[in-house]
Amino acid sequence: MRRRAFLAAPLALAAGSARAEGWPRAVEDGLGRRVEIASPPQRIVAIFASNVEMLASLGLVPRIVGIEAYTRFPPEVARLPLVGGRLGFSVEAVARLSPDLVVMTPARQAAHLLTEPLARIGIPSLVVTHASLARIFANIEMLGRATGTEDRAARLLTGLPARLDAVAARIAGRPPVRVFLETSSAGRGAYGTARPGTYTMDILLRAGGVAALPPLPEAGPAQVSGEAILRADPEVYLVAGRPDQAAEVQRRPGFDGVAAIREGRVRVVSRAELLIPGPRAVDGVESVARILHPDAFS
Repeated sequence: MRRRAFLAAPLALAAGSARAEGWPRAVEDGLGRRVEIASPPQRIVAIFASNVEMLASLGLVPRIVGIEAYTRFPPEVARLPLVGGRLGFSVEAVARLSPDLVVMTPARQAAHLLTEPLARIGIPSLVVTHASLARIFANIEMLGRATGTEDRAARLLTGLPARLDAVAARIAGRPPVRVFLETSSAGRGAYGTARPGTYTMDILLRAGGVAALPPLPEAGPAQVSGEAILRADPEVYLVAGRPDQAAEVQRRPGFDGVAAIREGRVRVVSRAELLIPGPRAVDGVESVARILHPDAFS
C-alpha cells in the first residue's frame, strides 16, 4: 500500500498544480509520441548529458532534480541525485524524485525501459532524438514549448543558426577537406568514428570537411580498421579527446605514411562539442572550420 501511494505521488502533484494560461499542452517527441503536459514543469529529470545541456541553455538548471551518472555539464548539476548509469535506469529512482517531466534519449535502452512504466504512474516523458544540427535546433524548440520557455528558445534559435551562416560565408567556394575523425581507439587496430547521417558528421560537413573513408554500413559498430585509414589517406586527422591521444596516433606503425600525419595535420577537438548533441555543437562547427580552413579565419 505504501508503494502504491509513493508511485501515485506525481499524479497528486500534477492534479494539485495551478492551471497556467496555455496549459495543458501537447508536444510531439522524437518518436512521434503525443505527450500531454499539465502545467509548466517544475521538477525535471534529465537523462543524458545532451538533454541536460539543452535544458540548461533554456535557463532550466534550477528545475532539474535528477540526472544519470555520466552527466558533467553544467557543473551545478554534478551533485544531483542519479537515476541510472552504465547498468541501466530505475523507474523507482525517477519516481522517488516526484518529477513532472522526464526528458531522455533512446540510448542504452532508456526509452525502452522508462516510457511505458512512467506513463502508467502518470509522469510525462519526452524522448529526444538527434540526427543532425537541424534536429538539435528542433529539439530546443520542442523543449522550450514543453517547459514554457518558448521565448528563451526563440532567442537561442536566432543566434545559433546565425553562427552557422557566418561559418558558411567564410568557407564559401573553398573545396572540402578530406578528414578522418577518431572518436575512440579499441586498442586492437579498430578505431571509432562518425557515421553518415549523424549530427557529428553534420558538424564536419558544415565545417567544410568531407569524410575521407567510404560510408560505414548501417549495422554493426561505428569502427574502421587502421588499414582502411591508411588507404583513405585523410588530409586532416581529428582526434576527439586529449593531446596525448593525438600524439599516440602519430606513433602507430605505418601511420607515418598518412598525409595528415606526415604533414603535421593531426588536431585535437573537443568531445563535448562533437559528441554531445546540444548547443555546443555549433562551437564544434566553428572549431573544426578553423582547423580545416585556417586561412578563412585569419
